[in-house]
Order: sequence, then structure tokens, then C-alpha cells
Amino acid sequence: MAWVVDDNAAMLTDLYELTMAASYLAQGLAGPATFDLFVRRLPEERNFLVVCGVEEALDYLERVRFTGEAISYLRSLAMFQEPFLEYLARFRFTGDAWAIPEGEVAFGQEPLLRVTAPLIEAQVVETFLLNCMTYQTMVASKAARVTLACSGRPYIDFSPRRDHGADAALRAAKAAWIGGAAGTSNVLAGQVYGLPLSGTMAHSYVLSFEHEIDAFRAYASDFPESAVLLIDTYDTAEGARKAAVVANEVRARGGRVQAVRLDSGDLGALAKEVRHVLDAAGCADVQIFASGDLDEYRISELLADGAPIDAFGVGTRLGTSEDASSLSSVYKLVEDASGPKMKLSEGKVTLPGRKQVWRVERDGVAEHDIIAVDGEKCEGRMLLEPVMHGGRRVRGHEALDVARARRAAAVAGLPARLRTIGESVEPYEVRLSGGLERLLAAERDAAH
Repeated sequence: MAWVVDDNAAMLTDLYELTMAASYLAQGLAGPATFDLFVRRLPEERNFLVVCGVEEALDYLERVRFTGEAISYLRSLAMFQEPFLEYLARFRFTGDAWAIPEGEVAFGQEPLLRVTAPLIEAQVVETFLLNCMTYQTMVASKAARVTLACSGRPYIDFSPRRDHGADAALRAAKAAWIGGAAGTSNVLAGQVYGLPLSGTMAHSYVLSFEHEIDAFRAYASDFPESAVLLIDTYDTAEGARKAAVVANEVRARGGRVQAVRLDSGDLGALAKEVRHVLDAAGCADVQIFASGDLDEYRISELLADGAPIDAFGVGTRLGTSEDASSLSSVYKLVEDASGPKMKLSEGKVTLPGRKQVWRVERDGVAEHDIIAVDGEKCEGRMLLEPVMHGGRRVRGHEALDVARARRAAAVAGLPARLRTIGESVEPYEVRLSGGLERLLAAERDAAH
């Protein structure tokens, strides 16, 4: 079975990256080049993005290699000359990188990652970097919206079984944590990232016992401090009554049923009925956990209707970012040895030159951003930070909790209109600096 691992990650690239690289080598184009990775425009359903994937991108850049097996395969294609294959056998990334830190919010046209390296090195890594950062930024942005909708209530990433691949499930758990999830059901993510794990039971467990209450008693006996009982396999109200019986039995033994889970039906109405059943049975301490095709829109509706739900499981619509399932992310050449570069294609114009992003804040609230020429002094604080020099990280791995806290502060610092769900709002303003405007005009003139 094949997996993407360090030994073959270099081959996770589009063929044209290698054909271009081969031609660069043959033509002697080996000078320094700078590429920007950015999202052209926000989806209509997004007021902001949460940057994610930087750490994995840096891991890749430090480790990227073409193994002997990779070189043999490329040779078998009969497309590449030996000098190029010999170059790839020695390939290492030796460049520099700047990035907006994980957890920070960003907007369209702003470089999330800036790579400067010899042209071939900067070109070959394009596909992986886009794959790595686009997906994680997409999920972290979705997760941040779910966090807003939950209004302080916790939610768990339940997405791995519906995510688009094993690696996606792992990265989604990390991105969801940075975006505000309280934990994940993904055990591998718990092991790899140290994330809190959370789980309940499936209907198959309940169906494996002759009587529903027997399933509840067995599970609560085996997990006397953390049992969450799924009560909608048959009749939800009756399931709640049986769960209350078991909760009282467990309490008498010094344990606790943590919650009951609703996974189908009219969650709002059922939650109100179940809350009444539990409270009447002396189980006010038993929480209600809801799941089942939830997202920020549905959660907002449930809470606005007064549903007494204490926590949520969010799966498919989180890991696939269902309402905005792609980002218009690109990786474009903006400067080489001959100077700034820009693309003039209709609808796909790029901003030339190395750039910095500045955020202007008033009284702790973001007012507008400025995309500027690198080195140009602007008002505010700089967002792009140096993360790699000479092919090596400039610091160690950042803890996920740091990125998570950064996201919380960044989202809290957005204008209130950007923190709404499902409303059409005035977009956040991203300006171009005077220096960048002049450079843009000069490059347009030169092109004509």
C-alpha cells in the first residue's frame, strides 16, 4: 500500500513542475526567484481566513529529497536527460521563506507564504505547498466559524470517516483544533499532535445488546467517569428515560454519566424533551451532546431557538468545508533575477515583487490591511515573519496551543460584522501601499 511519506513527498508534484525545472536547467536559468502563495479571493461564504499548514510546509521544505527509486522511475519515462536526473538526485531546498503565522487571520491577495530560492528549487515545491496550506487553511477557517456559532459551547471534530483521505483526516483534526475545536475523535491525531480525544458510541453498539438499557449499563460500567450514551437508536424520549435510570445507578456507585447524545431527528425539539426527562429524573448534571450533519449555520439556528444543547459533534461539513469546499489558492512568480514579475491575464492579475502585509488596528480592532513592497515602512504591524533561512527553520516547531491562542485573539480582534454567520457584510478592506501601486503601474507600462 502506498502512502505519501518523507521518502516520496518530492514526487507529489505536477509533471509540469519537473518539465519546467528540466528546461530551466537546460537554459541556465538558475538565479534566485520569489514566489507568493496566496488566495485570490475569499469565497462568498467567508469573511476571513485562518492561516494553517505552515508547520507541515516547513517540514517538507527541510526534508524534500528525490530518492534513487524516484530517479529510476523518472528515467523510465524517457522524458528527462541525465544531467537533470543527476541534478534531482542532489536536490535540496536551500532557500528562505516568510509566512503569516498559523492561527492568524488573512484575506484575499495577501501572501500567506513567500518563498525565495534558486528558481528550480522554488518551482518544484509548488504543488506540495499549495496542497498542504490550502486544505488546512480551508478547514481552520471553517472551524473558526463553527467556534463562533457555538458561542462558548465546546464542539468535537467528528470528521475523519468523511474526510477526503487519511492524510486529510489527520490534518483536519489539527486545523480544527487551531480553529477552536475542543478535541477530536481521531485517535491518530491525538497521538501525533497531543489533541484531546472524545468519543461516544455507535448505534451498532446499542444494537449488539438485546435491550437498549443493557447497552447503556454495560458501557457505563466500562467507562464509569466518561460515558456518553447514544439514545436515538429506537425512541429518543424512551432512550432518555433509560439513560436517566442508568445515570442514577452510576451516580450511586460514585461514577457519572457525562452526557447523552442525539444524532438524528429534530435536534432542537428533541433536546428540549430530553432535557425535561433528565431534569425530572434528577439528572440535571447529565449534558446533551448533539451531532448529525451539523455546521455553523445549523448550530446557530439551534441555539437561537433555545435548544438546551451543551456540546456538539461536527463531522462531514467541517472536514470537507462543505459550503466553501475549495479556495482559489495560487503560487505565483513575483520576482526573479531580472526584477519584479506580474501576470496580466484577465481576472488573474498578480501583484509584483516581494511584499509584506501590514495590519492597522484601532483600540484592538483590525481596521484594514496594507499589502506593501517589502522594505516599505507602513502603519501597523507586519504579518509575514521569517520562518526559514538557507533551507533550515529559524525556530523550532511551534506548539499548536500557541497557534490556537493566536486564532482566538485574531478572530476576537476582527470587526464585529466579520464574526457573523450567514449574513452579507461589507468586506474587510485590503489596501495596496503607495510603493506597491507605483510598482504595479510601472510593470503594467513595461508590459505594454
